[in-house]
Amino acid sequence: MIETTYRCEICGEESQQPVRWFVIHCGDAQLAIHRWTKETADAPNARHYCGEAHAQVYISRWFQTFCG
Repeated sequence: MIETTYRCEICGEESQQPVRWFVIHCGDAQLAIHRWTKETADAPNARHYCGEAHAQVYISRWFQTFCG
């Protein structure tokens, strides 16, 4: 079985078995943050973050573009 490699959208760290990672699904008017599960990570348009700090970076950028 081939393991999927996931890559953090902020720093580029890669992992085949992410621990404490987050998944964000977003659109123009909605943002959903999920604890890591394979199902949420493999969903179309899922964004992957290696920890809370990098998830927060993306959330902040999303608010700036959406609200700005």
